[in-house]
Amino acid sequence: MSETTVSELPQVWEQVGLTEIAQINPALDRCIVSDSVEVNFVPMRAVEPEGGGLLRPEKRPYGEVKKGYTAFLSGDVIMAKITPCMENGKTTVVPVLPDSVCFGSTEFHVIRAEAGVESRWVANFLLQHETRRSAQRQMTGGVGQMRVPATFLESVRLPLPPIAEQQRIVDKIDELFSDLDAAVALLGRVQEKLKLYRASVLKAAVEGTLTVEWRAQHLHTQPASELLKRILVERRRHWEEDQLAKFKAKGHEPPKNWKAKYKDPAVPNTADLPRLPKGWCWITFDQVIWSLRSGSAETSGRQETDFPILKSSAVRHGTIDHSDLNYLQASQSIHPENFLRPGDFMVTRLSGSVDYVGCSAIVKGEACTGIQYPDRLFCSKLVAGVEGTYVSYCFQHYRIRKTIEKAAKSTAGHQRISMSDLRPLVFALPSPDEQQAIVEAVEDQLSVIDHLEAELNAKLQSAQSLRQAILRHAFSGKLVPQDPNDEPASKLLKRIASERKARQHKPAATKYAAKNSNGSRPARRGRTKKNKETNGCFPNW
Repeated sequence: MSETTVSELPQVWEQVGLTEIAQINPALDRCIVSDSVEVNFVPMRAVEPEGGGLLRPEKRPYGEVKKGYTAFLSGDVIMAKITPCMENGKTTVVPVLPDSVCFGSTEFHVIRAEAGVESRWVANFLLQHETRRSAQRQMTGGVGQMRVPATFLESVRLPLPPIAEQQRIVDKIDELFSDLDAAVALLGRVQEKLKLYRASVLKAAVEGTLTVEWRAQHLHTQPASELLKRILVERRRHWEEDQLAKFKAKGHEPPKNWKAKYKDPAVPNTADLPRLPKGWCWITFDQVIWSLRSGSAETSGRQETDFPILKSSAVRHGTIDHSDLNYLQASQSIHPENFLRPGDFMVTRLSGSVDYVGCSAIVKGEACTGIQYPDRLFCSKLVAGVEGTYVSYCFQHYRIRKTIEKAAKSTAGHQRISMSDLRPLVFALPSPDEQQAIVEAVEDQLSVIDHLEAELNAKLQSAQSLRQAILRHAFSGKLVPQDPNDEPASKLLKRIASERKARQHKPAATKYAAKNSNGSRPARRGRTKKNKETNGCFPNW
């Protein structure tokens, strides 16, 4: 880890090892009297990323947490050591809590600053991206269970200003970060409003309110009921052609009455559905597709070959990322039906999050050439007269999303849907001309939203960069002016060393576990509250 050289630091600063000014994972004399006593408990989820602080801790009986958890005090710095929590900046100073006693996840390192060293100074140093990257490089363990060893913290070196300047700097950091947090919160609220606006546009599109004026100007458009008749005829024709192709591929003649095996598509149950605009009709997804299948079940890898295959994460609402790929071998790529074709309607079958199950998008252009799709994706063929982009809008409507999420089953940590969940999905169908008009109107609206969201994301990224710039200035002595009257950090270091030496020669406190009959701790003879705060026991107990 690179560090600011001594010559670059202000004259009264020192470059020190973290172990010179803080204890790493210190042992504690807990002095607990009863398993029933409630103590503060801090799970990993209670620590906000990017140094955002600590949410309200839980309360748990001491008996549940006294073994197998990390103990720490108000004022300690806790730092997540497991991936990805460490990389996400789950590091904070434990605030003053009732009784000051805390237990928490075993995935925390604890850093206890010595008197004269601001805990916020230590926490902010650990929150620098450069420090986190150095910690990441020293992680040990298996995939998904990588952890920062305590030896990393023992090797950390950091600049140390005088105590008065530490306080001025961390107060300035808090002030600047507070302003940044307010700005980021405002940007977040704008993002949420854009999400609501996007949803309202899509809702208006598939319910017909977006094209009210268009219909008023196109009174003689053929109704969707006529389109549905043609769709059903075309759907059967495709099925018959597909069956004949299969017979031919096997060298068989079609059996007698083979056409009777055709299954009519599911029809919509319209009993509880709202009234539609004039000329529209309700249909099922099954009625407008003539094929529905999942893709290759072959195991893919990251090593690049000439046979790319989409990841399931490539399909999101309305978009397909053709660069989100894994790769197969030539021997795994012998089935032409597993390759994408323009016009294919893709649906996510399986995902770790239910939010991404049932995402849909239409394959467009030649970007799909030579790319296969996995069995985690469904591929459907739409009948002519049905605009795939319009259908993808329907899949984002809250009513269909609710149906998909309700149908999703959880298996081995994944949420998944089946073909039988997709076929009966009901949505409204306008005429082909109005479908096209809807797509054009929505694309106009969404292009504006996309532009605004890109600007917001750029501003949020700038805020993150500014946060790191503030920390760089802080730890190089450039954030606040120096005061020539401040006691040099060298004297602070001598005082810390002296106090540590005195502690080493002090007799260890006798652990006390006696209980009264009612479970309370009896008073201790010869020990004051001040004694308890300096011998390692939790204060206020």
